[in-house]
Amino acid sequence: MNVLILAAGYATRLYPLTLTKAKPLLEVAGRPMIEWVLDNLAPVPGIETVYVVTNNKFARDFQSWAEQYQQRSEKIRLKIINDGSNDDSDKLGAIGDVNLVLIREDLANKDLIIVAGDNLFSEPLTGFAAHARGSEATLATYDVGNLELIKKYSAITTDAEGVLTSFEEKPTDPKSTLTGIALYYFSRQVVPLFTTYIAAGNNPDQPGRFIQWLYQRKQVRTYQIKGTWFDIGSKETLEEANVLFQQFVR
Repeated sequence: MNVLILAAGYATRLYPLTLTKAKPLLEVAGRPMIEWVLDNLAPVPGIETVYVVTNNKFARDFQSWAEQYQQRSEKIRLKIINDGSNDDSDKLGAIGDVNLVLIREDLANKDLIIVAGDNLFSEPLTGFAAHARGSEATLATYDVGNLELIKKYSAITTDAEGVLTSFEEKPTDPKSTLTGIALYYFSRQVVPLFTTYIAAGNNPDQPGRFIQWLYQRKQVRTYQIKGTWFDIGSKETLEEANVLFQQFVR
């Protein structure tokens, strides 16, 4: 099984902080946020390589960071992938980046975990990985506990077995406080469908759009993340995360 971390966005809502530094390399509680992701992936058994897809603007920064991180942690093999984009005008989109890495690195015949590099978790992702193994696809979920707050995210519903039954981005009239987050597992049987999705001319941007397309064709299980999950989308939420995640520093 491989892991793909999405880190090619330009995070314009965080300007000027992200004018000179990629969002996943911004520090939260004293360390780059991407390291929170990696450290929670490290205990997952069977991971071969963690690919980090980024853009041409920040590829060197990620390479320098990866070399330093690799010296501290031998559990994870990192590889940085440059998608060649330079700004928002020529970006490939998250799904486009996934498809690029799958083709360039020939990963279509192995299971894959995909996670956004700006998602913060307080607990290891071993439970998610164990639950996902054997499924065609699994979407991580989180209960935000507030019908107003979930209007900023995606609202989902599931059946009694935890199988995804609906997925709506930024709902105006949400019926659930359960959101789908940017943490996914795809079996080797499903991974090639990214190429099918792109070839059909579908929107290559937010990864949630692939889930919206996929669950109508394949069974997508869900797994609710325990502990604290944080999605950093603004300077205010970055400041909040800095305070909140101090308690989880090991």
